[in-house]
Amino acid sequence: MSKYCYSPLSPSTNNIRLLRLLRPAKESTQRTRIQCELFEYSLQDPGKGTHLYEALSYTWGGEEKPCSITIEKHNLDITANLHAALLHLRNRSLDRIIWIDAICIDQDNTTERAEQVQLMAIIYSKAHRVLVWLGEEDDTEGALEDIQLAANEEPTERSNREVNEKAISNLLQRQWFQRIWVLQEVAAARHVVIMCGSTEIDGYAFCSGLKSLQKLQKLSYSKLQSLSSLTNLIIQAGLRPKHSTDSIETYSLEISSLAELVDMFHTRQATDARDKVYALLGMSSDNHHKVGLRPNYEIPWENLLCQFVKFVLSENLSVEPFGQSRQKAVIKSKGCILGQVSSVRGDNKQNVTIKCRNAPWGLGWEIGWTLRASAKHIQEHDIICLISGASKPSIIRLCKDHFSVVVIAATPLNGGGNFGWLDTSRSTTNFLRDFLLVWDWEQP
Repeated sequence: MSKYCYSPLSPSTNNIRLLRLLRPAKESTQRTRIQCELFEYSLQDPGKGTHLYEALSYTWGGEEKPCSITIEKHNLDITANLHAALLHLRNRSLDRIIWIDAICIDQDNTTERAEQVQLMAIIYSKAHRVLVWLGEEDDTEGALEDIQLAANEEPTERSNREVNEKAISNLLQRQWFQRIWVLQEVAAARHVVIMCGSTEIDGYAFCSGLKSLQKLQKLSYSKLQSLSSLTNLIIQAGLRPKHSTDSIETYSLEISSLAELVDMFHTRQATDARDKVYALLGMSSDNHHKVGLRPNYEIPWENLLCQFVKFVLSENLSVEPFGQSRQKAVIKSKGCILGQVSSVRGDNKQNVTIKCRNAPWGLGWEIGWTLRASAKHIQEHDIICLISGASKPSIIRLCKDHFSVVVIAATPLNGGGNFGWLDTSRSTTNFLRDFLLVWDWEQP
């Protein structure tokens, strides 16, 4: 059987491909070869919010493609994890319409890939539900059932019930929870369904059950701390307004600025380092198109990293990628120290007290900030600085011969107290210090 060859999409920014997962013949078994069709579909909104397809959120599980499916009498190679998902998704009575990136996008066509990536926020927001595939049960058997019960039972009932913490811990260590693309996929969703093997539960129930288990100390806080930003996106998914726009190409969920999103999620995993920026564009409130940050897989990661740092801070600084994976940015610039973190508390958010250095009211004045949970946790004695040309302060940490970046663009949720000291510090005469900063995009 010959290899499947993609036909080009129509020259329209609204068009995608959808997969029709065909029901098997009556005499077939679970392992019968998967038969599919691909067809072109327009996302142009006919006046209704949702379209009658599902969208899959999953991990590829590696670059190897040992399995294959049949599309219109031709072979298409896919990963083992995706093949397992399709076997569980295949319905014996009805065909199923699904959007799946690895199949619906011609991955060998970098131009199409870049164009389709720009549509992913709207693809997931228009789907009538998003299916999260966490893989086969294996060492997680019973985990989703325990989480479902914790979400539904009364406190007095569930407090006496045994919970398989090991199975739940194994589930939460699945690769899906660490990938950067899944953030946008669940944030855009109108309804999330979590699947593991043949078991599935509602996304809201999944998050509610985890919180209940944590409150009852049947699940350690450390296991959930890194997941709080992700579970918050799932909980708010159906409630979040889907911002309209004249252009589908510029559609965004407008959750936060791009700098904030990168501060929260830049240590998450991506097969292609460029996706650490591109995967967040659909959630950004910035007009990133104006500064040329639209997906483009023709430009090297090093160029994108330098472009992004200058977008967030200032054009008037030096940026050099560093390290084996080139995911460290060495930044040289002038700036000034504004203050120092004197205390930090909180879990889902970081409540920070700052002792100001350049406040107009004098040395030692304190203000309080409430910040979103960042990929790198803020610590006492971290330093607040303002890089020359930047619109927002950064939080950095003193190392032997440099400062490491903790938060590149601090954005207080509470307005940040009185910002008069920032205005005072922006005077060019105050930028007396040379800064050598290292921003690591891999290590939290």
